[in-house]
Amino acid sequence: MYSREQATQIRKSFWTTFGQYMRPIPSADGLKVNWINYKTGFKGLNFSLDVDKEKAYIGIVLNQKDPDLRSLFYEQLLELKGLLHTHMGEEWSWEEVATNAQYQEISQVYTLLPGVSLFHQEDWPAIISFFKTRLIALDEFWSMGKFHFEPLKF
Repeated sequence: MYSREQATQIRKSFWTTFGQYMRPIPSADGLKVNWINYKTGFKGLNFSLDVDKEKAYIGIVLNQKDPDLRSLFYEQLLELKGLLHTHMGEEWSWEEVATNAQYQEISQVYTLLPGVSLFHQEDWPAIISFFKTRLIALDEFWSMGKFHFEPLKF
């Protein structure tokens, strides 16, 4: 078991390593991008990365407080389901109603890499590879798909 400080340091070390690994990779549009804090340009629509002691997670999270607005974003995303899966090269899980760690209602589209742990440094290459390929594909998808959401921008 790790102390809180040790766990925090391990998390920081992993995300720093991942950020350095991704830094030289340009976006699909050829621009410099902060891969860890990816900006979609839409409030409440985020790309989320997480890893814990059991799995790695990458997803598109819709966390608008207004459930009707969140539903509209989800419907727009559903219309792009085929495009998303084509870019990802795999099918992702879709949840119109889910709960985040703060017990807030969200919608999410995601995939998991089970059986890896942030706390086992020997798992880091598999986790980084899992995130890298999917984040680059997600960026390529978003480069084309973001225009579908323009009517919802305010």
